[in-house]
Amino acid sequence: MTLTSFISLISEEFPIFVTVLITLSVAFVNGWTDAPNAIASCVASRSLDLKKAVCLAAAADFMGALAVSFFGAGVMKTVINIADFGSGQAALIALCAAMSAVVVWAAGAWAFGIPTSESHALVAGLTGASVALNGSFSGVGTAEWAKVFAGLAVSSLSGFAAGLLFAKLTAFCFANADKRRADRFFAAAQIFSSAFTAFMHGMQDSQKFVGVLVLVVNLSNTGGYITAPPVWMLLLCSAVIAAGTALGGGRIIKAVGMDMVRLRSDLGFSADMAGAVCLAVSTAFGLPVSTTQTKTSAMLGAGVSRSARSADWRIAFEMAAAWVLTLPGCGLLGWASACLFLKIFSGVC
Repeated sequence: MTLTSFISLISEEFPIFVTVLITLSVAFVNGWTDAPNAIASCVASRSLDLKKAVCLAAAADFMGALAVSFFGAGVMKTVINIADFGSGQAALIALCAAMSAVVVWAAGAWAFGIPTSESHALVAGLTGASVALNGSFSGVGTAEWAKVFAGLAVSSLSGFAAGLLFAKLTAFCFANADKRRADRFFAAAQIFSSAFTAFMHGMQDSQKFVGVLVLVVNLSNTGGYITAPPVWMLLLCSAVIAAGTALGGGRIIKAVGMDMVRLRSDLGFSADMAGAVCLAVSTAFGLPVSTTQTKTSAMLGAGVSRSARSADWRIAFEMAAAWVLTLPGCGLLGWASACLFLKIFSGVC
């Protein structure tokens, strides 16, 4: 489907227009709340000031989204197959309700400065809406949900372990280095590692929102069917995410990079590289992981490599509780929203 055909489609069908608008709003919020995690350690260690770091993250995010066309869209396919919506007007209404639930959840998390996962909110909201539409769990993709839970292990346990390992390895390699020279090196190296993390965020998260736009087209029954994401769709989602990133996210950066754990530039570099590597592995296997969880876990692992006292475990536990609540919480919200939308707009449910 071409961009012109897509514009024609959303202009003719109001439910499609609303769904696309909400999807792009979620992508914007994702850039606002998720992408700042890529630069949190860079800002916390004072390798870059906030304004420059935000610009770097926005640019790298944009490039990462465009790279999807070269490296495949496994994450997008997982999102598309996470739940069955069938086709027709009711399917589009349920999809619109799912995206509305994600917006409400993400906005609430941002209001409290909690780096929750829009990725998990997305798959949970889609699943809850599908259950409401079908009246059962028959439309839930079990194989895709297995990937979600595998991604949970990668983002939390592997992220923490990788952060700890990278920090220990860095400390060993630079044990005898001159401290001033090492600090200058890591201050520069962290600019690269933060850009790498933001790049992987763009590659991972853009696929999720492209997947929803593909669902919109495939559910609309207009004769168009998309199997591979067109370049214009990647450009659109990457531009929206980058715009959200450019607006900041200072509260999230403060919670992750300054309150939860204090990082020097060498530990910030270790956390960035650990998080980016975990994101790269997840993306390669089509696992829809949370970039927030991956980077935060890596920062925590790097921070405790020297001493467990360097981390504020209370904040870490609060974040973990928010992550655990996201899947059932947003799933129920997606189900309730779909029931409400279907009752109002089509008399179903």
